[in-house]
Amino acid sequence: MPASQVIPHPTIALLRTESLSTAAQQEIERMILAGEIAPGAKLTEAWLSERLGISRGPIREAFRMLEEAGLVRQEKNRGVFVRDIPLDEAVEIYDLRAVMDELIGRRLATSITPEQLKKVRAIVDRMEAAARTGDVDGYHLLNLQFHDALVEFAGNRKLAAIYRKLVKELALFRRRNLNDRGVLPHSVAEHRQILKAIASGDAEAAGRAMYEHAIESKERMLKGAATGSAPARARAGRKG
Repeated sequence: MPASQVIPHPTIALLRTESLSTAAQQEIERMILAGEIAPGAKLTEAWLSERLGISRGPIREAFRMLEEAGLVRQEKNRGVFVRDIPLDEAVEIYDLRAVMDELIGRRLATSITPEQLKKVRAIVDRMEAAARTGDVDGYHLLNLQFHDALVEFAGNRKLAAIYRKLVKELALFRRRNLNDRGVLPHSVAEHRQILKAIASGDAEAAGRAMYEHAIESKERMLKGAATGSAPARARAGRKG
C-alpha cells in the first residue's frame, strides 16, 4: 500500500486530534489574554479554523476546554463568546485570590530556591522595562507570568490549578484597568516589595505583601469603575 494511503491507527489519530485541540486551546487562550480577542467577542469555528490552519473538529474541542477554564461561554443557537466578567464577579475573585496569594507568599518564604528567585526577579525587571515604555500589553502578560511562576514554585498542584483558573478569569476584567499607564510604576513597586518579603524568609511578611497586593489591585479596579476610567462601570451588572 502506498504511503499516502496508509490509514493511521485509531490511537494515533486520537492523539493527533487531542494534540491539535490542545494547541488550538492554548493559542485561542493566548489571543484572549493578550487582548487580541476582546471580552464579549463571538468566536467562530470558520474564522479560527482559517486563522490556525486546522480543521473545525479540534476547534470545537478547544471551545469545550476554554469553557471549562472559564474563558468562554457557549450559548445555544447563538454560538461561543469570550466571557465578559461583571464587576461583582471580579470582586469575588479578587477576594478569594487574596487569601490564596497569602498562602502562596507564606509557602515561598520558606521554600523558594535562589534559582527560582532569580527567575522571578528577571520577570519583574522586564515588567519595569515595559512600564517605562508604557507597554501595557507587554506588562499585562509579564504580570501573568510573575504570578504563575510564584504559584508554580509554591509546590501545591491543587492550589496552582484553582489559582490559574481564577487568574485567567480575572484577566478578562483586570486587563482593562492596566490601560492607565500611571498605574504601572506603582504596580512594579508592589511586585518588588513582594520579592523582598519572600527573599527575607519572613513568612508573615511575604503572606501580607501578597495579600495586600491583591486587595490594592481590587481597590484600583473599583476606583477605575467608579470614575469611569475603565469600561467596568458599564458592565457592573452584566453576567458573562
